[in-house]
Amino acid sequence: MKDIIEKALEDSLRVKEAFIRSNVHAITDVAEKIAGAFISDRKLLICGNGGSAADAQHLASEFVNRYLLERPPLPAIALTTDTSTITSIANDYTFDDIFSKQVKALGLEGDILLAISTSGESENVLRAVGAAKAQGLYTVALTGKNGGKLAPLADTSLVVGSDVTARIQEAHILVGHILCRLVDYILFQRHA
Repeated sequence: MKDIIEKALEDSLRVKEAFIRSNVHAITDVAEKIAGAFISDRKLLICGNGGSAADAQHLASEFVNRYLLERPPLPAIALTTDTSTITSIANDYTFDDIFSKQVKALGLEGDILLAISTSGESENVLRAVGAAKAQGLYTVALTGKNGGKLAPLADTSLVVGSDVTARIQEAHILVGHILCRLVDYILFQRHA
């Protein structure tokens, strides 16, 4: 069993290192965009399914509460948390619309949508990006594998080069934490 543990650790480290190193500039640009949105009284919307839904909620809570730095709350909303809204949309329309309808209701020009999908093929996430772009939101895709249909739709795409969902998710939460740290730095430490 030790060899299984060691392989998981080695694979995770390799995937995360390759992903972060190949996306340093894009990650920095995304952090600047998020910070700029917050400075302009705009917000961050985040969506995803399954483990990506959990990541959406996790990252939204880091912005609203705090990451490492004691600071004021920042406006981030996970579109995965309102079960009444999600189930009414899925029941009355289709599951494919659960995020796009929320983007249409809550999204304002200048907001940012962070769309998370390990495959890049989730129709409800794709529709959310389409709705966001139509309303003037800046869109960021966090995806894996070859980026799927999602990567070319978003304004910025961060694609984890792995076919293993667990490794993709591990890289997604790492980059999410890096974005939290960078946004805190930009807003509260860079010019202190």
